[in-house]
Amino acid sequence: MGFKIGLLGLGTVGIGTAKILLSPEGRHPLIQELEIHRVGVRDISKTRDINLSSDILTTDLEAIATDPQIDIIVELIGGLEPARSLILKAIAHGKHVVTANKAVISRYGPEIFEAANEKGVYVMLEAAVGGGIPVIQPLKESLGVNRIHSVIGIINGTTNYILTRMQKEGADFADVLADAQNLGYAEADPTADVDGLDAKDKIAILASLAFGGLIKLEDIHCEGIRQVTAADIAYADRLDFVIKLLAIAKCDPNSINSTTDKLQLRVHPTLVPKTHPLASINDVYNAILIEGEPIGQVMFFGPGAGSGPTASAVVSDIMSIAAILKTETEPIAHPLLSCTHQHYCETASMAELVTRFYARFLTKDHPGVIGKLGTFFGSHDVSLESVVQTGVHDRLAEIVVVTHDVKEGNFRQALEEIQSLDVIDSIPSVLRVL
Repeated sequence: MGFKIGLLGLGTVGIGTAKILLSPEGRHPLIQELEIHRVGVRDISKTRDINLSSDILTTDLEAIATDPQIDIIVELIGGLEPARSLILKAIAHGKHVVTANKAVISRYGPEIFEAANEKGVYVMLEAAVGGGIPVIQPLKESLGVNRIHSVIGIINGTTNYILTRMQKEGADFADVLADAQNLGYAEADPTADVDGLDAKDKIAILASLAFGGLIKLEDIHCEGIRQVTAADIAYADRLDFVIKLLAIAKCDPNSINSTTDKLQLRVHPTLVPKTHPLASINDVYNAILIEGEPIGQVMFFGPGAGSGPTASAVVSDIMSIAAILKTETEPIAHPLLSCTHQHYCETASMAELVTRFYARFLTKDHPGVIGKLGTFFGSHDVSLESVVQTGVHDRLAEIVVVTHDVKEGNFRQALEEIQSLDVIDSIPSVLRVL
């Protein structure tokens, strides 16, 4: 018995998926039982790098989602609509769904999974986070016995590529972004990547799986990398750090013994010690570091996007569903593959966050400025780990401080007071430290 696939979208990942399905030699034998039945495209006449019969191509995507012959719908069109509506329509018609759409899942996951559970079908999303890196299924299965303490990831290849180039070349953000757009590593509109929105969608999905609850996107603090300068990267290097855009989901250590553990959920550029496992993840690569009890630390590393890697994750999900369909006589919810979260996770405010900070000050070149900074920080329980003054330019001294662990609220209050001092010209940069 074979399984019929309805493919929605034949872009980069769609073509990669079709190529795997059409060349099963040397792969898992179950792939031979997967047949591409219909493919939904925007333009049938478009030339594509794949040999598919024009008979199976259609512009009527809804007809694929409702086709009684199709077992599994693979949604690869991206965006919110019509992707969400087509997924829900496919579920309503009793079809299993595989998607690479992190935006739809992070926003409409509760609605989609509730519909799927009611209908007794699966929605699989390995390709939605980390491209070809297997991390969704490990979180559901292999790591499910652990109490997860933190998930920290470099999960956007575009920003990692830009920061790597800035680090290697001493170049500024705008120049590297323009070059990345010319090379095709960054979109013409790079907002979702450089403002952290793509990473925000992905950490919402990972946090939901790691901590067994629903996540509201608006609860995730999000900052992008536009404000990171070549000067910050140079200072970070001198202080033995690299700057990475990290997505972090972490149990609030202050609430371990309370009845409701609060989660820290945040995306922001971060100074990462050069000795840390994530510091060496460069260019377009992704990595997700998971820490739990009793396992300790595990890291998943690999290509975070691209036709082949993402298609690998898509087809692995199709294969998982096919394996269940071969053995199930009636629909049941496989407890390790379905998603049944009911409650929303409680989130800690950023003011409660305890972390280290890096801050860069431009000050008038007067004696005693560093002493004043120390006094104001000290009055708010902010302890300084290092203070570096690097010289005077245009009669302004540049002072860089790195704090010990402090409460974010205390640090921000101290900065507010320091900013009003007449010796302070500006505070061009404030970044968190891992």
